[in-house]
Amino acid sequence: MAQKTVAIGCDHAGFPLKRVALAIVEKRGYEVLDFGTDSESSVDYPDFVHPVGEAIDSGKAQCGIVICGSGNGVAMTVNKHQRVRAALCWNEELASLARRHNDANVLALPARFISPENAADIIEIFLDTAFERGRHERRVGKITCGSC
Repeated sequence: MAQKTVAIGCDHAGFPLKRVALAIVEKRGYEVLDFGTDSESSVDYPDFVHPVGEAIDSGKAQCGIVICGSGNGVAMTVNKHQRVRAALCWNEELASLARRHNDANVLALPARFISPENAADIIEIFLDTAFERGRHERRVGKITCGSC
């Protein structure tokens, strides 16, 4: 089986949690595509999140993690990409359901609303949980709009 590659992008508010995400992903031995940002200096999140979506679309990454203050901006941005199914998760149950029922391939985290410890738990669950398929597969197949 090919090594999993995880694409990561964040804005200034997400930078501290990006370090948490990088530590987990690297500890697991996954390849990382780190699209920044690399500090808490103010930036525009789309500049760092679109590359995550492009990596998923191109097959260079199998999954991603995007982080901003609320998680909403990064989720909206990355979900513009055809093959991305990003889920905004602020607890472990949401991360598990996003993977099991929605086959989410990008995790969006709200940095201003979760602790680093909570983020670590959410990331672990997201990376460890498999898609259940079955009735969910049919539903996920209907997510992409034919005219989009």
